[in-house]
Amino acid sequence: MSKAAEKRIYLTRHAEAEHNVTEDWTIRDAPLTARGREQAAALNEATKDTVQATADLLVTSGLKRTLQTTILGFPALRKRLEAEGKPVVVLPQLQEVNDLPCDTGSDREVLEADPEFAGLDLSSLTPDWNSKQGFYAATETAIRARARWMRRWLRARPEQRIVVVSHGDFLRYITKGENNHEAWANVEMREYTFAVGEDGDKDEEAWLVPVKSVVQEGEDEPTSSEQVSGA
Repeated sequence: MSKAAEKRIYLTRHAEAEHNVTEDWTIRDAPLTARGREQAAALNEATKDTVQATADLLVTSGLKRTLQTTILGFPALRKRLEAEGKPVVVLPQLQEVNDLPCDTGSDREVLEADPEFAGLDLSSLTPDWNSKQGFYAATETAIRARARWMRRWLRARPEQRIVVVSHGDFLRYITKGENNHEAWANVEMREYTFAVGEDGDKDEEAWLVPVKSVVQEGEDEPTSSEQVSGA
């Protein structure tokens, strides 16, 4: 078995956010609802003695709902890793795919002024991170390239157990290479590994293969793609 196949990636969709229930995608950088906060707290209870006790990296999208899910859902993991000198990694590459207001992140300065996000290193959120242009464009080509970049980044990391908090549509691109509208519930965590290592990866796609379902605390609330398309 290759080292890549021994890795475990815990992909997690954020808890319920305001746009999930109102179906109003004009809400800029939609935060969690009160119910979403409860779901994230339940995620903590479900994983504090398992995934949080063994993971060695915590990675999240920079949108409010994923940051909030990370803070509320993985407090023990965050505390342990920060004590080891490994802070939460905030990656703009994990943002949601559409260019609607609900899927567009806030400026770094706005997030840094919010006490809820105190202590997070947001330096990766460069001025273009929420532009929805170039690398972050809401085009099929750009989204697929970003998902491929994300898979390769995860495979190249030295850590063996990585928790990732992202968004329903982008998780589909990460796992399937397209938006196939496969159900991803709020606060659903699935365990994956890599099909092959870098040396044996002829197309350099770093495809993931599922291992098992870990936890699900919420329902299959629609993503913005599903709200717009009616899928």
